[in-house]
Amino acid sequence: MISQISAKTLLSPVKQPDTWFGLSYSMNLYRGCQHQCIYCDSRSECYRIENFSDILIKSNAIELLDAELSHKRKKGTIGTGSMNDPYMPIENKLKLTRRALEVIALHAFPVHIITKGALVERDADILREISRVYAAVSFTITTASDELGKKMEPGASLVSERLAALESLSSQGILTGITMMPILPFIEDGEENIRNIVEKAAAAGAKYIIAGFGVTLRDRQRDYFYHYLDKLFPGYSAKYRLAFGNRYFAPARDIPRLEYVFRENCEKHGVKMGMPFYQPQTSGSQLALF
Repeated sequence: MISQISAKTLLSPVKQPDTWFGLSYSMNLYRGCQHQCIYCDSRSECYRIENFSDILIKSNAIELLDAELSHKRKKGTIGTGSMNDPYMPIENKLKLTRRALEVIALHAFPVHIITKGALVERDADILREISRVYAAVSFTITTASDELGKKMEPGASLVSERLAALESLSSQGILTGITMMPILPFIEDGEENIRNIVEKAAAAGAKYIIAGFGVTLRDRQRDYFYHYLDKLFPGYSAKYRLAFGNRYFAPARDIPRLEYVFRENCEKHGVKMGMPFYQPQTSGSQLALF
């Protein structure tokens, strides 16, 4: 189901300091997501989205964004992708994210887009403009395999398509990287997968990779995830129940070893293990990315 709602506010403050993504504000133009990733934490009860497959469009989002940015005295990075993906298929028609980026460019605010949608390449022209202040695009990639990615993220762009979009944006001078999370225990936490992701990211021009080795599991999200594990990977939900019980976080196997492999390969390919953040310019200074 797709319907429209009217929002009271658009930008939500992010708890500071945000040492992962460098955000000051979170922006969600939609509620619900068409990508339907089987592990998505946004299905959890705390987010109060009854049916995550229903897409709610914030019809007054652009007007709200313009008004809210007009009253912000301090610039800070606006992030996307926390409760939905800004480049899910419906965006191709509605162009709500594109219109939001135009407003952000008008007010000269920095932005960090987190997405699994290759459609972001469409908005390279606006991102180049925002880059005069600061613009980063992070593609979530947790497997190097198109086949495996399609199982876990059925509505998202193929992994190879995301890498191609990353390469295109990087070639245009836009800061790009990868959020390599969640890494699912027993499925994605092999050394070869980590090496392949780093190698492919580097070849595409990624400047950084933000890694998280494990997955969160709680209430409705856990039930949904286990249901699809039973369908896609028979016997794996039993592995999860035995290994993690009702714990909130399910860590990958042998994290110290994975971190070593990750660090070794990032250094080998010249990829940073973390992203450069926006720093407000002061008189006579320039933005330092690294």
